[in-house]
Amino acid sequence: MCMSCLRPCRDCLCFREVKRLVRIAFLGITGILMALQLKALKPDYSVYLCLGVSLLIFSFVAEKLSVIMDGLAAIQDCLPLKAGYIQTLMKIIGITYIAEFASDLCKDAGYQTIAGQIQIFGKLSVLAVSIPVLTALLDTIQTFLGG
Repeated sequence: MCMSCLRPCRDCLCFREVKRLVRIAFLGITGILMALQLKALKPDYSVYLCLGVSLLIFSFVAEKLSVIMDGLAAIQDCLPLKAGYIQTLMKIIGITYIAEFASDLCKDAGYQTIAGQIQIFGKLSVLAVSIPVLTALLDTIQTFLGG
């Protein structure tokens, strides 16, 4: 019995997600081992192999977005939030994941400077997207303080 969803373990969503995670982990480990072997012969090709494995894993991540969107819609139905807040949250999450993914690929290829610039741009993008939410929060605080 799964303690989080109270279903038989082999039928529950948690068990299937763990199985998928193990598959993705093995895919990543296999890609790294192949890249290490290839690095001795053709170093450039090992970078391409790592890029290909990373993009393949990222495609599995993209499949999870529908599950996340359904969960956020359920949260929005339960809480009295404006739709703009959930959309802003999704934008922030997307910016963060894309910036991290691109930055890690640049680091793996040996371009730490470009990776740092991508991280800075990602952080500034998150700040820019979150300004309306911050403004609404400050307006709410000002209203409570009687200003």
